[in-house]
Amino acid sequence: MSEALGEAALLDLASRALARAGMAPAEAAQAARVLVLAELAGLTTHGISRVGQYLDRVRLGGIDARAVPQVTRVMPALAMVDGRNGIGPLVGMAGLEAAMAGARDCGIGAAFARGSNHFGPILPYALIAAEQGFATLIASNATTTIAPWGGKDTRLGNNPLGIGVPNPGGDPVILDMALSVAARAKIRDLAASGAPLPEGWATDAQGQPTTDAKAALAGFLLPVGGHKGYGLAVMVDLLAGLLSGAAFLSHVQAWDKNPEAAQNLGHVFIAIDATKLASAETLAARMADFIGILHDTPAADPARPVMLPGERELAMLRRQRAEGVRVKPAELDRLRALAGN
Repeated sequence: MSEALGEAALLDLASRALARAGMAPAEAAQAARVLVLAELAGLTTHGISRVGQYLDRVRLGGIDARAVPQVTRVMPALAMVDGRNGIGPLVGMAGLEAAMAGARDCGIGAAFARGSNHFGPILPYALIAAEQGFATLIASNATTTIAPWGGKDTRLGNNPLGIGVPNPGGDPVILDMALSVAARAKIRDLAASGAPLPEGWATDAQGQPTTDAKAALAGFLLPVGGHKGYGLAVMVDLLAGLLSGAAFLSHVQAWDKNPEAAQNLGHVFIAIDATKLASAETLAARMADFIGILHDTPAADPARPVMLPGERELAMLRRQRAEGVRVKPAELDRLRALAGN
């Protein structure tokens, strides 16, 4: 049976686990914050289970837990971040903070990060920024799991893309999506349980549609929206991978196949200081109107009312902050062992 922990307790465990692996305590806490927020929001495939995955690669030499990202302001609103092959969420937070610093000075700021690793989901970054009044566009490239449209070999990552808009006094609206129909982590979970895949999620190694999760892991993911999803994946890799100076397309090392190799992932963070566009009162009123129009839409199924992007996850985050988050026993045992408990 799963055990419920408070946010502070989970953050302490994750921080101590990362610090034991070589991170400075303050930096470990910063990286852990991203993964704990993900766990609280129900994004468990990108939550605290990633601590163990990251540290497995640290032990193999694929990630440098002691690395401190280097931030260079190349223009007042533009920064480059060299992650130096560090823990991904730490590199991500360095990129987010650099973009917000540029936006504070210039109204809009951007940061391009290279030399990184898996940085968790986008929702925590967008939420942290929105709570400080920033709208964001955030994206990353990833290990190749998607074939170019019309191809039968993986050359593109399931590159996540997110947009967040602040809402003074209320929950922000946050879109956090990968560009496949389903995340590879979900397919791994189904393969482990022996359950079949829904149709349209993936193909086998020959490019044929499959509902066999294990065959799908040997094949590739299908992009959301067909050729349109393929196009978005290409453009994310150009922004996050190519422009940042990171690896791109098939130059990205697969963390699961070559865990001892540096991935050199790239991220892009664009932040807009929404307080410079309107007063908090004006933005709050306009957001209430906007959200109300969507919420008031008659539901096709009364049991499933219309919701906004990220609304379900943010509601879960609020609930689990109040009641505690339930963690799978095996994951909690491993995290405690890594933390030295």
